[in-house]
Amino acid sequence: MKIQAAVTRDKDSKFELEEIEIADPKPNEVLIKIVASGICHTDATARDLGMVPFPAVLGHEGSGIVEKVGSGVTTVVPGDHVVLSFASCGQCENCLSGMPAYCERFMELNFAGVMADGTSPIHQHGHRLSNFFGQSSFATYAIASERSVVKVDKDVDLALLGPLGCGIQTGSGTVLNTLRPSFGETIAIFGAGGVGLSAVMAAHIIGCSKIIVLDIVDSRLELAKELGATHVINSKAVDAVDEIRKITGTGVNYSLDTTGIPFIASQAVEALKMLGTAAYVVGAPDLSKSATFSLGKRVVSSIEGDAVPQLFIPQLIEYYKQGKFPFDKLVKFYEFGEINEAFADSKSGVTVKPVIKM
Repeated sequence: MKIQAAVTRDKDSKFELEEIEIADPKPNEVLIKIVASGICHTDATARDLGMVPFPAVLGHEGSGIVEKVGSGVTTVVPGDHVVLSFASCGQCENCLSGMPAYCERFMELNFAGVMADGTSPIHQHGHRLSNFFGQSSFATYAIASERSVVKVDKDVDLALLGPLGCGIQTGSGTVLNTLRPSFGETIAIFGAGGVGLSAVMAAHIIGCSKIIVLDIVDSRLELAKELGATHVINSKAVDAVDEIRKITGTGVNYSLDTTGIPFIASQAVEALKMLGTAAYVVGAPDLSKSATFSLGKRVVSSIEGDAVPQLFIPQLIEYYKQGKFPFDKLVKFYEFGEINEAFADSKSGVTVKPVIKM
């Protein structure tokens, strides 16, 4: 079937809307008519660092309507509304233990440009295009494994839901599933992008007594206060750790770095009180110069918020319907032809979470 897709052909290249071909779903696959797809920092990183073979169709926060299912698919039927998430094998020890984000084949299935059987469902002029995250949702249609498909309620705007498949799942899940703070405990969140602000909303749901958000963009800090932050710090002009200690006295119980910048990740550790825990979702802290790391502090990493998407995403949608998780405040919609503008706005900080509508 011929479809339209945003094709990227090299590092740092712009996206070009082109006609390509997509295959019919195999027995364990689903064909989805894409309604919208969120733009995530991982899309830009994969393109700019060449993390996927070129040419490729990126996009990994897709939402849409099931068009056709393979003969072995049992969880969705044509007409269902779905969100697409990351790919996993379902057979390794970690997948079978309910931790699919740590699938032993995660890098292969999400970044190698092919599905689990070593093929790609998308082609152009007889040449294979690389698939991304098992979906390639910067297109009017996508093929995904049944394991990557999450059925969602039809009474919520489907175009809004794509970012739940990665960025919003990562931020909220790192708080709710990985750190698991108790009511009344304190947390500092470094970075007020889509991941960080999702963490703010999750900490607010739990009832953290102090939710401290650090960023260098005042508009994002204002949005953080709207979403539940009790304190915000523009870290461009002050010492972040000192400010956190002024607010808390001894430091926070938990911290989350969403920036991937080593010195900021290290600040997330320094800002902890004794026995505190710091989490990071990208990069890693430089602990070589940390004088306080021995004070019972812990550092953990989290991939995709340690979530099982088929369980976690419907939970987030329920919180949204109850008014407790207003992630729609992060979103700005763009038309498909505005995809390069959307990436530019995301990079500059103008837009927290761009979503491309097909």
